Amino acid sequence: MGLIATATALVVTQRSDGGDTASDHPDPTQTSPAANLPDPVLADGPTGDLQTVPQVTTWEPADGPGWAPSDTTRVVTESGSDATGAADRLADDLSVDRADDGARASDVLLTIDPNAGTGPEGYSLTIRDHQVTITAETGAGAFYGTRTLVQSVRADGGLPEGSVQDAPDREQRGLMLDTARKFYSAAWIEERLHELADLKLNEFHLHFSDDQGFRIESESHPEIVSREHLTKDEVTSIVELAESLHITVIPEIDSPGHLGAVLDANPDLQLKRADGSVSEGAIDISNPDSAALIDDLLREYAPLFPGAYFHVGGDEYPALYASDPEATYPNLARAAEEQYGAGATVRDLATGWINDRAATARELGKTPQVWNDGMHAGGKVQPSEDRQVTYWTGREIGAREPQEYLDQGFPLINLNSAYLYYVLGEPNEFTYPTGEAIYNEWTPDVVRGSTALPEGQGGPQNVLGARFAIWCDLADAQTPEQVAEGIRLPLAAMAQKTWHAGEPSGTWAEFTQRVDDVG
Repeated sequence: MGLIATATALVVTQRSDGGDTASDHPDPTQTSPAANLPDPVLADGPTGDLQTVPQVTTWEPADGPGWAPSDTTRVVTESGSDATGAADRLADDLSVDRADDGARASDVLLTIDPNAGTGPEGYSLTIRDHQVTITAETGAGAFYGTRTLVQSVRADGGLPEGSVQDAPDREQRGLMLDTARKFYSAAWIEERLHELADLKLNEFHLHFSDDQGFRIESESHPEIVSREHLTKDEVTSIVELAESLHITVIPEIDSPGHLGAVLDANPDLQLKRADGSVSEGAIDISNPDSAALIDDLLREYAPLFPGAYFHVGGDEYPALYASDPEATYPNLARAAEEQYGAGATVRDLATGWINDRAATARELGKTPQVWNDGMHAGGKVQPSEDRQVTYWTGREIGAREPQEYLDQGFPLINLNSAYLYYVLGEPNEFTYPTGEAIYNEWTPDVVRGSTALPEGQGGPQNVLGARFAIWCDLADAQTPEQVAEGIRLPLAAMAQKTWHAGEPSGTWAEFTQRVDDVG
């Protein structure tokens, strides 16, 4: 539903998420020649500070009437512009017309200027003489400018007079969802995508394979797919909506652990101990058929997810938790020495496995991402270059400080489990994170525990950003609706801290009120 009402005939429009909606506002793709328009109706905006989440980088208030949408407001951008998608969505949000030219008072003008100096996701927004102008280098920047406008309209009815210069501190800002342990519908996921977009978050990490389920239709290996799953058509719709909201969907197929659902259908590939017992959820990385299966899946799903990244997992391989991995898993020990020479260990074999999966991802045009505990120190085999490390824990066996990864040239994405892990049922000493702790204590450079990286060792070049993670270890502990409500404030707080560098203005209570006002 739009933010304001206009007196027009009922029309049927095609929503960006694929559904038809009857609405009492104009077709957002309609163009209106200025010569045929009535005189503009000028509506004054609010006074005072700009209300947004996250807060903008700089806000310069000015004397003047501000701007509010009126019956004559249009969203104007040049036909074929990279801002067309953002303009169409804004027109729908405001229940107003679209036009290709002839911007005038009461209108919103979106302009793409490659030389604007705003950066790839930044924008400038100027409110002057009852008109709003949003300028950006890219469609993404223009879109984020419209999110600032929409939030201000929701909170205060319009925009005060002044100007904004805004751009994110970190390039990766997102949400991770474990839909393997607990199925979430396409509709629920699409609701979260709209929430992410309003918060200027730009990534959605989909963990769809684990011991408890494999949640996307497969044509290469249909036997592994769980009863409750997303069809490929549903995934395509999710990805298309995400792209329209400037969100990259990052798929994850975790291996060589967390493969229980895959192995239920392929028991011959299960890892076994020397005594013949099965290592639950672990694939036998000494068996060439294991690599062939996982690479089949990587190749099948890469085209479904056209974004730049594929997460290949690497965490919590049970063989590495044995007190003596070589004695407990002699087949792995033999394979390690056969592949990497005398003295090679099971850890080398595990490192080689992730190197191979990362190589497959790169062959498919993706930058591989891996969990930090899939990166093993020492040994004969070293992790391959050109990957990004999602750092979540400092309590795994052989735990290493974030700086060790940076020293080896691997950039980090912050998934600090002390602040950013929402684990259903709170098992294993996890507690539900609070937005207040994120807002008051955490920054993107607080990668492990509660202490930031030393000055000069963090920053946007080393810590690329952060993700808030929903893990569903005890799947029935909360309903999807409870999860959505539980993550609302923590996600907003993380958005604040990844977009805007430095201390936020206002208390936590003031921030939560602003979240409510702009939502």
